Amino acid sequence: MLYCHDMAQLYPTLIPGLRSPSDQIQGLVWFGRMLDKMRLAAAGKLPAGWQAARGTAMKASFDWRCCLFLKIDYAALEAEALKGDKTDAELLEWAFQHGRRPDEQEIEIWNAFMTKRGWRDAGSQRVSERLAEIGLPPDTVATMFEFIDLDEGRLQPGTPR
Repeated sequence: MLYCHDMAQLYPTLIPGLRSPSDQIQGLVWFGRMLDKMRLAAAGKLPAGWQAARGTAMKASFDWRCCLFLKIDYAALEAEALKGDKTDAELLEWAFQHGRRPDEQEIEIWNAFMTKRGWRDAGSQRVSERLAEIGLPPDTVATMFEFIDLDEGRLQPGTPR
């Protein structure tokens, strides 16, 4: 584990029970990770610094984007998830019923946008900033999903992406 005095937190950030943003629920990236964050926050196991980026309060966060894409209310989904009586696939079906059900092409576009966010787009600067926060050079990874996997120990610097 690496720690720099200028960093906000330890690197890597290891949070048991938090899946990769690339993991899919019925073909959709991010949704499962959003559910994990809901459950971990409720159990008091999500870092305090992560609370602001949960849900839809922070415009352009990945949770915000996912809720906007599915046209669901984050608080309603969180309440449903915390009941604990549905699988992740059942929660996605619940979201489709209470929001919208994207077709295969929309899901393909969603996944492509999300998995590539930060690569030669408006999110590139943020990827570089996050890398600097943990003491790594700006070209270590190209996307925010790669950064998340790097920061959480699923991807090692210098390994092929």
